[in-house]
Amino acid sequence: MDANASGKLRLGIPKGSLEDATIELFKQAGWSITPRSRNYFPRIDDPEIECALVRSQEMGPYIASGTLDAGLCGIDWVMETGTDNDVEVISDLVYSKASDQKARWVLVVDQDSSIQSVADLEGKVIATELMGFTKRYLEERGINAKVEFSWGATEAKVVEGLADAAVEITETGSTIKAHGLRIVCDLLVSHTVFIAGKPAMADVWKKDKIDQISLLLEAALTARHKVLLKMNVAAVNLEAVVGLLPSLHAPTVNRLADEGWSAVETVVDNHGVRALIPKLKAAGAEGILQLDLTKMC
Repeated sequence: MDANASGKLRLGIPKGSLEDATIELFKQAGWSITPRSRNYFPRIDDPEIECALVRSQEMGPYIASGTLDAGLCGIDWVMETGTDNDVEVISDLVYSKASDQKARWVLVVDQDSSIQSVADLEGKVIATELMGFTKRYLEERGINAKVEFSWGATEAKVVEGLADAAVEITETGSTIKAHGLRIVCDLLVSHTVFIAGKPAMADVWKKDKIDQISLLLEAALTARHKVLLKMNVAAVNLEAVVGLLPSLHAPTVNRLADEGWSAVETVVDNHGVRALIPKLKAAGAEGILQLDLTKMC
């Protein structure tokens, strides 16, 4: 089936905090997305895709209804909107502009509050933007509490005494502590997902396109944590150097024109390179090069 038979793939890009990080991830994966001023339809250098900027909170419903074929958003908002049964999670993607930590929705109270667990929320007032999930979470545990929607500054409602507790999103918890609040427990750990509608996945051409995007996004994220090391090693030091090198299977070793030397290369975790390179140097490796990767499948 050709692209014209099914039309273009309608792809949702999350508007807001994930927008820049998503565009950067697509660039690394091989697609250039260019936002337009005061326009919700960015350009993309792929004639088979049409992009739309959509708030993460609306991504699931748009895809479930067929308005969009696929898109990226937090799994928390898929669960919040109750569209988890109407969309298919194609890829789990952990990325953000600042870090690779997963976001957590946590139960927050004043430092001096008597609330020590979820069970202590009986009869209390809870402020949150994640209203649907929070209500279901409490109902499943038989807890009767009043859940109020918060448009923002949710922690402040607890500080000011407008709510007994809040369900708020955080990565490190530092902002919550800075407000003099205490995290009681985690309710939901979230991350970005690439999701698609079931009608789109039933279309052969659209499914192939979605699978292509998924593969390259995952390859780009994997590559962010890896580097390629290349070096020259004298035959007398080869065994010692190779013994230091981790790899997927085994380091690649190629003999050089000078029979007494070999070229060695391997892919290693980025975080371990600063400790590994001095060891390689001490073992006799020369001309060590560290190269960043863009994709790794």
